[in-house]
Amino acid sequence: MQSVRPAPHDPAPSRLQFRVQRWLLTPGIRVLLKAGLPALAVLAGTGIFLASETRREALTDKVAGLRASIEERPEFMVNVMAIDGAGDGVAEDIREILPLDFPLSSFDLELGDIRDMVEGLDPVKSATVRIRPGGILQVDVTERVPVVVWRNRDGVELLDAAGVHVDTVAHRAAYPDLPLIAGAGAESHVAEALELIAAADELSGRLRGLVRMGERRWDVLLDRDQRIMLPEDNPVQALERVIALSEAQDLLERDVEAVDMRLAARPTLRMTENAQKDWWQIRHQDEKGQ
Repeated sequence: MQSVRPAPHDPAPSRLQFRVQRWLLTPGIRVLLKAGLPALAVLAGTGIFLASETRREALTDKVAGLRASIEERPEFMVNVMAIDGAGDGVAEDIREILPLDFPLSSFDLELGDIRDMVEGLDPVKSATVRIRPGGILQVDVTERVPVVVWRNRDGVELLDAAGVHVDTVAHRAAYPDLPLIAGAGAESHVAEALELIAAADELSGRLRGLVRMGERRWDVLLDRDQRIMLPEDNPVQALERVIALSEAQDLLERDVEAVDMRLAARPTLRMTENAQKDWWQIRHQDEKGQ
């Protein structure tokens, strides 16, 4: 009797196995198996670990302690503040506005915020802040330089060349070397006022100040209560014209109360009250003589 031999084993995968193998070989699935599943496992483990409040607090304390141990190392500590370029008063103001309790870690200092606070002071034009070796907080200050005294309704102030407020003073006499300007809007025209003051230097120290009139133009005040009324346009040229006339004809040495230059084509003189009386008396005598 002839024996029946079993059918040979077919090494080819089944259709289902073939499809599964092809699916596992796709790029997306390969990335998921190599990176996604481990990441999910790590996240799951982390979530399980942090689910306990006790473990969370212990981890937070550990991180805080590690950070403090780094930030409080001697090489990162700031022990003192140095201020250069500022006067005694400004330096004192800077120390008052900066609530710094030394020693401090340099990680706790916001240098940009400190610079903004220093530059917020009126007398400070600009400032730089840095940490020097040796634990020194270095503040370098450039102060505004007052060039005029401005008298206004609120009091007496010092202004720099840009018309920016520098300080408030009790009396104009505290700064006798600075020229005086007055009137509303004068602070917006400091540059023009300085040009007029420079031109008025030819008046041999008779200048008492400038007054902004109607926020449009300037009046030049001289001693003996004399006034030069300047136009809105080209005031420097008008003042130079008056000075030239005065040098040629002693105009400002006469009994003149005001020189009105508001109309360039028709300058006008206003005499003092005594000069007007004398003129009327002379005219009256001339009429009687005729």
